[in-house]
Amino acid sequence: MPGAAVQETLNRDALVRPTPIIDSAHPEVAAFARRHAAGADDEVDAAVRVYYAVRDRIRYNPYGVVVSVEGLRASTTLASGQGWCVAKAVLLAACYRSLGLAARLGFADVRNHLSTANLRASMNTDLFYWHGYTTVYLGGRWVKATPAFNVELCEKFGLLPLEFDGRRDSLYHPFDREGRRHMEYVNERGEYDDAPLEAMMATFREKYPKMALGGAAFGRRDFDAEVEAEVAAND
Repeated sequence: MPGAAVQETLNRDALVRPTPIIDSAHPEVAAFARRHAAGADDEVDAAVRVYYAVRDRIRYNPYGVVVSVEGLRASTTLASGQGWCVAKAVLLAACYRSLGLAARLGFADVRNHLSTANLRASMNTDLFYWHGYTTVYLGGRWVKATPAFNVELCEKFGLLPLEFDGRRDSLYHPFDREGRRHMEYVNERGEYDDAPLEAMMATFREKYPKMALGGAAFGRRDFDAEVEAEVAAND
């Protein structure tokens, strides 16, 4: 039996390897990570640079839910230029692994108090099950990073964009710029070496009966347009 320190090293080594979903060896994923990490002073700086690239260059689209290996694959999200929270977390984890950084996926159930009316109607709730984020091993500890909301979306919706410095956890703000309730973590689901598809699908079938799990879950909708219309109506 290896000692605790050796076991931790072995576990981290496993979390640098690609999987069918976290396809960190895909040439486009690796090139994206290298391009945005270029010029970094150290691994923390590289992790921060890549975080912002995924946060802002990949548009958040909660209507793009596809719960399958192909639908969640990092290279799929990169090619489409958009993704929901889990897809963007997968892409960030893949970028980190391609740079030799140990990374895994974290999940929680969150109550989103500022989603659009159409999205809430489609989901029949404001509770988002299996919200995804990324954790990365930096400076001898695991740090959480949440790249879901691109900065343009935050500006439109009056949200505080999530910053990441590679040293402190980056998790959703409980309030928006105006002090209104924004995001509440109601259940922690833990961290995983890869996306737990079967468990996610079981929850979604129960909680989101309108979702088409093998394809575009809510149909082809424009979330950015919904946000703009809702904000304009409330001005």
